Amino acid sequence: MRKITDFTGSWLFSKPGEPQKSVNLPHTWNASDGQDGGNDYWRGTATYTKVFHRPELEPDSRAVLEFLGAAMTADVTVNGVHLAHHEGGYSTFRVDITDALRDENTLCVAVDNSENDRVYPQKADFTFYGGLYRGVNLITVPAEHFELLRDGTPGIFVTTELSDDLKTAVVKVETQHNGDEVDITLNCVTITVKSHAEFTLENPHLWNGVDDPYLYTVTARLASGDEVSTRFGIRKIGFDPNLGFILNKRPYPLRGVSRHQDREGLGNAITVREHREDMELIREIGANTVRLAHYQHAQEFYDLCDEYGLCVWAEIPYITQHMDAGRENTLSQMRELITQCYNHPSIVCWGLSNEIAVHGMSEDLTENHRLLNDLCHKLDSTRPTTMAHAFMLDKDSPLIDIADIGSWNLYFGWYLGELSQNDSFLDEYHAAHPDRVIGFSEYGADANPRFQSPKPESGDYTESYQCVYHEHLLKCIEERPWLWATHVWNMFDFAADGRDEGGKAGQNQKGLVTFDRKLKKDAFYLYKAAWNKHEPFVHICGSRYADRAEAVTEVKVYSNLTPVTLFVDGKELDTKDGKTVFTFKVPLTGEHSIEAKAGECADRITVRKVSEFNPDYSFSRKGPVANWFDEADFDSSCYSIRDTMGTLMQNPSTAAIVGALMAKATASRGEVAKSASGNANLQKMMAGMSLQALIRQAGENVVPPEAVRQLNAALQKVKK
Repeated sequence: MRKITDFTGSWLFSKPGEPQKSVNLPHTWNASDGQDGGNDYWRGTATYTKVFHRPELEPDSRAVLEFLGAAMTADVTVNGVHLAHHEGGYSTFRVDITDALRDENTLCVAVDNSENDRVYPQKADFTFYGGLYRGVNLITVPAEHFELLRDGTPGIFVTTELSDDLKTAVVKVETQHNGDEVDITLNCVTITVKSHAEFTLENPHLWNGVDDPYLYTVTARLASGDEVSTRFGIRKIGFDPNLGFILNKRPYPLRGVSRHQDREGLGNAITVREHREDMELIREIGANTVRLAHYQHAQEFYDLCDEYGLCVWAEIPYITQHMDAGRENTLSQMRELITQCYNHPSIVCWGLSNEIAVHGMSEDLTENHRLLNDLCHKLDSTRPTTMAHAFMLDKDSPLIDIADIGSWNLYFGWYLGELSQNDSFLDEYHAAHPDRVIGFSEYGADANPRFQSPKPESGDYTESYQCVYHEHLLKCIEERPWLWATHVWNMFDFAADGRDEGGKAGQNQKGLVTFDRKLKKDAFYLYKAAWNKHEPFVHICGSRYADRAEAVTEVKVYSNLTPVTLFVDGKELDTKDGKTVFTFKVPLTGEHSIEAKAGECADRITVRKVSEFNPDYSFSRKGPVANWFDEADFDSSCYSIRDTMGTLMQNPSTAAIVGALMAKATASRGEVAKSASGNANLQKMMAGMSLQALIRQAGENVVPPEAVRQLNAALQKVKK
């Protein structure tokens, strides 16, 4: 009989140069330093030690330790005997400790998240936590038992085949064990076989996404009493260049978010409680898909996706920078991901990599992807492979052809360019490659809820601009139903130790919800209005923008109802028909109570007229400049920084002026200039941007305000 003992309690944790301390699992040593952006973020090797009594074992039975997540590399020693080395911080691995056991035992786990050249991830925009941040179990099994050690296998795998009319399902069950025969039971029918069984179900109850995520359970039992079971769903998935994602023979547009697994104050050492809270928030906005970035997540969260009906993009942390010595690690992490997650009906694709070509292409990188793609198809013939490409990758790159389907990470309107370039990029790509299945895997803008603006613009980190950004992108997505999946980056703010921007060090603030999950930003309600059809509501944006200096202020309302009526100080101002976004103009004379009503729903905020803009609402730094000029500084008959790069480069005189600026910016190591040099595809995109937008992106440290004025003055001397 299998017995599972929780090993999460009573550990001693030791870090070099510090005294031992008692901890319980889950635990990470970066719960604070990996989230504050300071210089104290520590990566290295720490040790977890646990003393335990010898478990009761029948003759020839085995004792196996199960580690659900040890970041990033782990070495396991029992009573001084080194038993295992595992590389990869996001997957389950198990260690047979039977032969090393004594009556009293000392277990030591050395866990290392330090930099190296072989274990992914090593370069990415998120914190690489260290620790035993998921659970540990001791599993004892009889001599005859299901496989435990091979790639963290569950020991049982289910593959379903659904007929074209959806009326008949063939359920194939494969088991891994060392016994002679196994009893496999499904729907009260038991088949005794060596390892494989096949069941035919008439009129099966389908797993139908968020509408009806029905799950079956299959159980396998050996004569020794060892037993395993798994849940599974019966569904048919497909991908079409023009129809997008197909679920059970109907177009089913996947619209949702990406998710990182960490939490403020906890790091990645989270429990089922936090997983469930994340799921509730994701479902509240009405999302039907989640990209689990950029690594294997906890099995508890895949279970929740199965139960709630979210379609999942699952991937390994092969990200940002290819390492020649890391090939085997990408393959082993992919084997473990697919082996451990195969039975989850929520998973619809396997992600090979994310923005891997940012630092350049190589034959080794390309070959690595071919091997990964082949491995995925060998391990799983039922799901396609995909990749997330950065916008600067050449649209005709041979890398794109390797995976079965593709997707793009586009940040026009935030990091670079204009919002409209998201639309044109997708349209141009779709027109050039009409047979390719294309998705929109990342888009987002950082927002610190402290910062507000009556005239939001890219780079200001305001909650106001995040709304403008996502309103545009939501419309972009709605007009392109052929996008097989779209994923907001990100559902939640998350730790990024290398960041110090937008008023919060150590965080990426693109989330629709804050890092602690306590505050839903206004943009959260935009998606709830567009996607949640079951919970009527109305939400007024700008509740944190109370002090307003403008004489007439814009009040924006998000709702999944229509019409919406706005009341000011109890008096009806206006009623708007429409969809999702409702905008009103409100004169300000003093302090006002503003209420929006739609159906039985209402929301209220208070604003007050002030004489000057509240500086607490503005993010101040040495970077992009908000206002350089008056309108009098621009003669429309002459060139200016408002013209696009493409226009300016076509005229020899203005091209010379801009060329001098670019040379200086490159010498100053401006990020835009550095990225543009030598990247023809990026240069083409930049041609459609105004020079003013490019300079804003580069920041004052590259192009000071006075230099911008001089540049504009020089351009204004050249007649069109």
